[in-house]
Amino acid sequence: MNQPDNVATVTSRIIEERIGHIVFSNPARRHALSADLLEALEQRLAELAEQRLPVLLLGSGIGQEVWSAGHDLGELAHDRDPIAYGKPLERVLRAIRSYPGVVIAMVSGSVWGGAVDLVMSCDLVVADRSARFSMTPANIGLPYTTSGLLRFFHNLPIHVLKEMFFCALPLTAERAVQFGVVNRLAESGGLEAEALEMARGIAAKAPLAVRAVKEQLRIMEDMQPLPVQAMEQITELRRQACASADFSEGLAAFSGRRQPQFRGV
Repeated sequence: MNQPDNVATVTSRIIEERIGHIVFSNPARRHALSADLLEALEQRLAELAEQRLPVLLLGSGIGQEVWSAGHDLGELAHDRDPIAYGKPLERVLRAIRSYPGVVIAMVSGSVWGGAVDLVMSCDLVVADRSARFSMTPANIGLPYTTSGLLRFFHNLPIHVLKEMFFCALPLTAERAVQFGVVNRLAESGGLEAEALEMARGIAAKAPLAVRAVKEQLRIMEDMQPLPVQAMEQITELRRQACASADFSEGLAAFSGRRQPQFRGV
């Protein structure tokens, strides 16, 4: 039985003995990462982690214009800081990074905001030439988290990172390959075959060795000690931005499909 188009779903299946596949879908909202969708995704990841599948493929479908529009902005009226530590997106990102195997993002179409962070949290990325990666929090006045910025910091040259966050312009698939964000670039129609080829190669390796390397890299990547004063300054800057009139204006402008008039307050 087909699901209605206005229902967000997350499905999982084992496509080969050692390879799982998770598909999230929210077509009415351009596959936005709503709280319900993220909670379902967290649950599917936990279920597959118990099965110890060495490789997971993660995607929202192939041959579509939008892979994911990022956070469901309609929910921000009730939650002005959806990327804080305990929120659904951050929990899913931690689940991907701690998954006891390799998670491969399969990307077709444009990726926006928090969905880019979702892709960056995966271990490997296979994309087709329609892929575009846009970090758009500055368009609505949302400050990004330190942990999220560190994920970009580890994956991109600093000036490219600043360009993405300051300009909110898309990083093309070709540039993403150039900077190592995308591991393999597939031609149109070849995304699933390319991702499966990579997954099968990993699945044939010693899973305990791969798992140990992933966990070592995760721990080393997380070893970013910051002075208490610096963390307090960052926290206060984020608090001010989340509570600002500019953030309210950004949300209202997005809802009204108009250009925001930011005043820096």
